[in-house]
Amino acid sequence: MLCCMSATRTQIYLTAEQRTRIDEVVRAEGVTLAEVVRRALDAYLDRELVVSEAVLASTFGADPDATYPDRDEWDRG
Repeated sequence: MLCCMSATRTQIYLTAEQRTRIDEVVRAEGVTLAEVVRRALDAYLDRELVVSEAVLASTFGADPDATYPDRDEWDRG
């Protein structure tokens, strides 16, 4: 995965429990620690995007009494 993308080296601090759990995934899946962290970060960021979109979508039509200008008012004719 890393071969085809630009990357920035970043250092982070993990708790002992986080490191142990990541090491378990590394052994089980046969991938690097960096790959596990990248996957987790991607999953988190994708989830945040989905949550934001869901919140925005849930507000559509939230005010049924709202009035909107007639589109004819936009004509500059």
